[in-house]
Amino acid sequence: MPALSPTWTDERIELLKRHFEAGLSCREIAADIGVSRNAVIGKLSRLNLTRGRTADDRKVQDRGFGPQRAPRAVPRLQYEMLATIYGETDAAAVAGPIDEANRCSLLELSENRCRWPISTPGEDDFCFCGNSAPDGQPYCAGHSRLAYRPHARARMMMRG
Repeated sequence: MPALSPTWTDERIELLKRHFEAGLSCREIAADIGVSRNAVIGKLSRLNLTRGRTADDRKVQDRGFGPQRAPRAVPRLQYEMLATIYGETDAAAVAGPIDEANRCSLLELSENRCRWPISTPGEDDFCFCGNSAPDGQPYCAGHSRLAYRPHARARMMMRG
């Protein structure tokens, strides 16, 4: 069986760098070098060669094929829940300690009970919170405060 030649020879790497600096697309580079587009993307990544994307670059990419994508938005239910938890609406946020009286096993969990795990799975004391979870949410209000901490962008969207 003949020995396989390496995909990325020194000559191909130099050609890749020159094409990249000249502004060719990954598809164009791949066609010229004779490798796949994914191979070009992977090698550029390993060489830490990246291009900053600008708004103009994104407009050029959209060639009118298919429907326009709407900007990603925080789903309404998640928005309402986060707003309630973080005090962005008139509804009161629960700020007290989390009740420990309703702990339950996996077999006792139901749709309206908090699924927050307590302890480590496999340990003798492992259980779930079991408190009432509002509106089909997976966690009670207290554990929702811990589970859903919006990052800065979500906070800006909620205030905007």
